[in-house]
Amino acid sequence: MPILLSGSIAYDYIMDFPDSFKNHILPDQIHILSVAFAVEKMQKNYGGTAANIAYSIKLLGGDPLIFAPIGSDGKEYLEYFKNFGIDTDYISPSKDLLTSSAHIITDKDDNQITAFYAGAGIEADKLDVNNIKKDIKIALICAAKQTAMIAHAKQCFDLKIPICFDPGQQITALSPQEVAAILGQSKFLIVNDYEMKLVQEKTGWDGEELLNHVEVLITTLGSKGSVIRTKNEIFEIAACPPQSVDDPTGAGDAYRSGFFTGYVRGFDYKTCGQMGSVAATYAVEKYGTQNHKFTIEEFEKRYKNTYSQTLSLKT
Repeated sequence: MPILLSGSIAYDYIMDFPDSFKNHILPDQIHILSVAFAVEKMQKNYGGTAANIAYSIKLLGGDPLIFAPIGSDGKEYLEYFKNFGIDTDYISPSKDLLTSSAHIITDKDDNQITAFYAGAGIEADKLDVNNIKKDIKIALICAAKQTAMIAHAKQCFDLKIPICFDPGQQITALSPQEVAAILGQSKFLIVNDYEMKLVQEKTGWDGEELLNHVEVLITTLGSKGSVIRTKNEIFEIAACPPQSVDDPTGAGDAYRSGFFTGYVRGFDYKTCGQMGSVAATYAVEKYGTQNHKFTIEEFEKRYKNTYSQTLSLKT
């Protein structure tokens, strides 16, 4: 069954800075900040939250449904989706705006600074979930235009489609009331540890109180793995060790792909989390967010080697 992905489609310009940001930013001079980072590598990649998640879901044999606008310069991106077997029926082309773009600088400590141009993404709130003619298993409400996130969550809730709220860096754009409203409509909340602090600050709710509003709370912790909490259980998921760390960009999106592919297959939360960790590791090992590849057999083998458990994804 399809996994609906309300989020962004973007071109990513990924750059490597061979030093640490902290060595070039004076804390007591933030009010007059003026810095330039000389990067040693830059690469243009396909990206965007919805597209990144869709990519790894497709690698895992799942059925992603991207629900997002694309710009007037997006013809090659659409062809890429079609060639890869990703449904483009609910991707809305813009006549006047360019595709969203992210300019991401990563330092040697894996800290990141991102400049994001919304572009066609500002038209996301013109899309209506009621127009989708497929039976959706779950919807991920990912970082996108604020009004689109609110509208798509409400539409999914009214249609009784289970929701995962994945606000990412858009937490800062949402008001406390808006965050609380979407949480109240959601079954899952997935954030990293920094974003968790922002959610708690916005709502005034700690982890225990959050579980009065969502059924499942997923916190990703980078190289430390992830934690999955329900009211009755806590699963601490160890990270899958990477063979190399080429680029952390997109690892979180790949984690979501693994987790929710497992979820729609009916796997328990621990297995879903472990699938997320394995998928994330493949992303870390390649530069860019959609350059990693694996077969189902390779994924199953790596899963077994990491967690000493057998995983069967063949249908």
